[in-house]
Amino acid sequence: MTREADEGEPVAEDVTAVDERGAEILAFWELARPSAGMARVGVVTGTTVAETVPPPAWSFGDNPALADDLLEAVLTGEKTATSSALWEYEDSGEQVPRVGELSILLDGQGRPRALIRTTSVEIVPFDEVDAEFARAEGEDDRSLEAWRAGHETYFRRVLEREFSPDMPLVCERFELRYPR
Repeated sequence: MTREADEGEPVAEDVTAVDERGAEILAFWELARPSAGMARVGVVTGTTVAETVPPPAWSFGDNPALADDLLEAVLTGEKTATSSALWEYEDSGEQVPRVGELSILLDGQGRPRALIRTTSVEIVPFDEVDAEFARAEGEDDRSLEAWRAGHETYFRRVLEREFSPDMPLVCERFELRYPR
């Protein structure tokens, strides 16, 4: 997406930044693709679109420091799950993650750093998330109490709707595919 200056002209550095980020994501995908069970484009002919088009790229959290902290937890194996409010998907029109989907994780500066594959997805009320899932999220002291406090604070900060203890969460588990 290109921002426009007041005069309606494209802002050149935004286009350049988008092009550079896209090129960086494509280069990362080329390296990570074999970890997803797909051959490298330069080696095998007859690749499918799914093998050449990178999966969605995104970062955890709502700020660069949180994105970096949570990415580090994924890279060390402490974080193998994540949760989002179902309302965020409904409000944005995005689809809920599906088992088998790949994602490229970005660091706080928007650089691609990891490839994950979704292994399970459940819709669970906030107040019914259990201690095992909280531990799998790999945050704070990994306790259910810390998970609830931290996530309630986060959801109150980012949601357009009012936080509710019974609000539906998309509880996603994933495996790190690259780097290993």
